[in-house]
Amino acid sequence: MSQEFTRRRFLATVAVAVPAGAVLMNVVTANAADLPILEVTDPSAKALGYVTDAKNVDRKSPLAARFVDGQHCANCQLIQGKDGEVHRPCAIFPGKQVAAAGWCSAWAKKA
Repeated sequence: MSQEFTRRRFLATVAVAVPAGAVLMNVVTANAADLPILEVTDPSAKALGYVTDAKNVDRKSPLAARFVDGQHCANCQLIQGKDGEVHRPCAIFPGKQVAAAGWCSAWAKKA
């Protein structure tokens, strides 16, 4: 009997959590412009060699070994938000916005 109660409780929790999560994701997306802009001094930015302008990539850095002219956050698979925005959310730096003209070593070509 206790296992059945646990299953019911689990299913009830999932039934509430999934829609609540979807609502929360919409709120996060709707407020993306309110997210702080990632600073190059942020430890996660430093760890990935993030720069706000891809023209300033330190080509001597091992983090930039894969960098090729023309790569920037706006044409990376990991960037989110609307095309044309100067700053946009990025999956690599949750809760922060990156410069569309920027670059980091996690850059991946858009499919």
